[in-house]
Amino acid sequence: MQKADSSFFIRHSTLSVVIPNWNGAHHLPACLDALRRQTYPHVEVIVADNASTDDSLELLKRDYPEVRVMALSRNLGFTGACNAGLRAATGDLIALLNNDTEVDARWIETVVETFARHPEAGSVASKMLLFDRRDTFHTAGDFYRLDGVPGNRGVWQKDEGQFDTEEHVFSACGGSAVYRRALLDQVGLLDEDFFFSCEDVDIGWRAQLAGWKCVYAPAAVVYHKLKATGGGTVSSYYDGRNFIWLIAKNYPSGLWRQYRGLVLRAQLRIAGEALQAWRGAAARARLRGMLAGLVGLPRMMKKRSVVQALRRASDDDLLRILTPAHEHTLQRMGNPHTNRRRP
Repeated sequence: MQKADSSFFIRHSTLSVVIPNWNGAHHLPACLDALRRQTYPHVEVIVADNASTDDSLELLKRDYPEVRVMALSRNLGFTGACNAGLRAATGDLIALLNNDTEVDARWIETVVETFARHPEAGSVASKMLLFDRRDTFHTAGDFYRLDGVPGNRGVWQKDEGQFDTEEHVFSACGGSAVYRRALLDQVGLLDEDFFFSCEDVDIGWRAQLAGWKCVYAPAAVVYHKLKATGGGTVSSYYDGRNFIWLIAKNYPSGLWRQYRGLVLRAQLRIAGEALQAWRGAAARARLRGMLAGLVGLPRMMKKRSVVQALRRASDDDLLRILTPAHEHTLQRMGNPHTNRRRP
């Protein structure tokens, strides 16, 4: 993209912010007030409300008239609410933002400038820090290991400048992911079968396969109330199931032939750890999820043919962005994505 084109993009692009919400009235003011303070002028804010029973809708109508509210008739889960908002959004760029976040005043400006500098980027990942410990990471973008285990870079680490470099990462955490509309038009929206977990990694896989990149922007700062709700048995179940579905739907055949031993050993290790802790409800939920993942394989294999038909990236391209199996061993999905707030 030429400099003149970049300047035009920055001046004229609209960014739509889609916020899924379920009974989050106590979170919304901090989130929406931060969006009011943004330095970038072309912003559309959409709240997709999952049939909340608290005073979320009243709060939005009374205090935030500029917000476009989509009052859904039933709880469609995180992916369903996000997709409803994505379909309604009018921006050239579309962000998914958890309702329990607070963004820096230059967040949108930084994201738009990042897209302008990187025409190869289909998505931008933010620096997400904990809301109540603002020197501690939630994520510096997602990774995906060759053994089929995804996770957040830097989770629980103190921010000491180790993730201050703008660089390509595998995907953006769904709590603050920003997508180029052209990417979504090509690879589709979130997979609603995932419902609760790993849907952001799934769309990251589709983007990588189609040849798009994800850029981590360290100056795009978001503070997240990690574990505001969610976690526990529900997250353990969906992680157990969706890890398997990610592999079945997205893992390329050439890499599978080369690394299937790593992938299978990782799943056996996860199952073994759950069996050892079987007295715990979360461990039993993980095992139930893994069983559900196996039962649902035929459905994912049908989707696989559609995903792989979009593929433009070579195995070598993918190997450059996938993480070796021995790295980030303490940062896999059991820590990060299981604790993101979900509607």
